[in-house]
Amino acid sequence: MKAIVYHQYGSPDVLRLEEIEKPTAGDNEVVIKVRAAALNPYDWHFMRGLPYLVRIIAGLRKPKVTRLGFDVAGEVEAVGRNVTQFKPGDAVFGGCAGALAGSFAEYACASESALARKPDNVTFGQAAAVPMGALTALQGLRDKGHIQPGHTVLVNGAAGGVGSFGVQIAKAFGAEVTGVCSTRNMEMVRSIGAGRVIDYTQEDFTDGGQRYDLILDAVGNRSLSAGRRALNPKGILVMAGGQADRWMIGPLARAFWAGLLSRFGSQKLVGLLTRSSKEDLGIVQELIASGKVTPVVDRTYKLSEVPEAIRYLEEGHARGKVVIAVR
Repeated sequence: MKAIVYHQYGSPDVLRLEEIEKPTAGDNEVVIKVRAAALNPYDWHFMRGLPYLVRIIAGLRKPKVTRLGFDVAGEVEAVGRNVTQFKPGDAVFGGCAGALAGSFAEYACASESALARKPDNVTFGQAAAVPMGALTALQGLRDKGHIQPGHTVLVNGAAGGVGSFGVQIAKAFGAEVTGVCSTRNMEMVRSIGAGRVIDYTQEDFTDGGQRYDLILDAVGNRSLSAGRRALNPKGILVMAGGQADRWMIGPLARAFWAGLLSRFGSQKLVGLLTRSSKEDLGIVQELIASGKVTPVVDRTYKLSEVPEAIRYLEEGHARGKVVIAVR
């Protein structure tokens, strides 16, 4: 089969489309005939081995797992002997995590617990755009932000891969949603459910008079003190994204100060580490099937064009998700 592989850290130039052996299913695993995959910042961090803390997981000198790609959608090709929820031919979507990473390929392998059935009302490309972005938004809003109906919620980076899901999921929970994005994305953010949209090129949401019960920050481009100014006295700021330097010093310092400030005030500033969850993927599946959430796809590339797709994602201006059409 054809797959994107890399044997050293670096720019997208290290990626190669090669013929490799087709995966086989372990006892609790599913082999997927990939129809589509999607990119996440997660992918280029592992490709570059940056920040350097990534290499503690991925390999100090070179990657231990030479495949890339988490988000996946396709048809079940084969199942392990302990798999009970899926059979060959089922349309599924989910994540290829850890040693099973590798959705940028004609076939991929995933744990049964990391998959759900694809809703009938979305394409394989749309379904592939869902897993990491939607789980991040859901867990940030619900688990860290304790969102409730009627809450005022601001999503910073509302047009991005996480933010576009954040806007829709917050609205599905009954919140009053404000989205922050660039001028060109304002209409799209309104169309997915934001009652109010702030153009960050014209207005700084931290300097206005509006205060929010919950901020889902998928960008991390404002200081913690500025973020606190935009919170209600008992508001919560969830840090779901941001820029990482080569040594991760900046983000680690930000996390330290967030924890310290939260201990000495009524406002909470919390970080988020997305976790794979079959139950949460099922919740997202239901939201999509009901029409309350629709994946936003910016561009679609071929499997051979993954390096070009990652270059585009690294520019930081993608609207929604970038998808790889495998079949």
